[in-house]
Amino acid sequence: MSDQKTNHDTRERILDVAERLFMEHGYEGTSMRVITTRADVNLAAVNYHFGSKEALLREVFRRRLSWLNRERLYALDALEAEAAGAPLKPSQILEAFFGTLLRIGEHPSLGGMTFLRLLGRTLTEPAEFIRTFFASEYAEVIDRYKQALYNALPDVPKAEIVWRLHFMLGAMSYAIAGTDVLRVVTGCELGDLAGEGA
Repeated sequence: MSDQKTNHDTRERILDVAERLFMEHGYEGTSMRVITTRADVNLAAVNYHFGSKEALLREVFRRRLSWLNRERLYALDALEAEAAGAPLKPSQILEAFFGTLLRIGEHPSLGGMTFLRLLGRTLTEPAEFIRTFFASEYAEVIDRYKQALYNALPDVPKAEIVWRLHFMLGAMSYAIAGTDVLRVVTGCELGDLAGEGA
């Protein structure tokens, strides 16, 4: 096995372990010692590949968000090409944006539900450096989707569209973070609510 392959395998193992631990315990609650123990590597290996815990978390997100951002732009490009200059329906735009994200949950190779729950958890309790990171990672995608929504809803003030998108992102973050918030607020699980009214 070549050194390059070994380095790649070690790097991916560290990322996989860190992704799961950050999802389970949050950024602050996950120590480098636990990551290195679970990944069966020493601290020097983590430092070699990532440099710091902060950089490690950024890379955990970058490897998934690169695919997500590319797919979101591709989905919007396809819709706009099909519309041939006509405004899209808001429902099409939102399906392209949120549907792409939800598809990650179906694919363990893209992080699956582990990544979705990590994303939700991090967005609902973000560290300052993560806010800055997300802002830069999502800038192009958010700008394109906002513009599509502005075109689809010309009579709605732009500030209102931004607020609606903000609230949808917040609701999505809580939903994918898990049902803990729902349990605290309502005293029941999502499955319990599904049976009501039947």
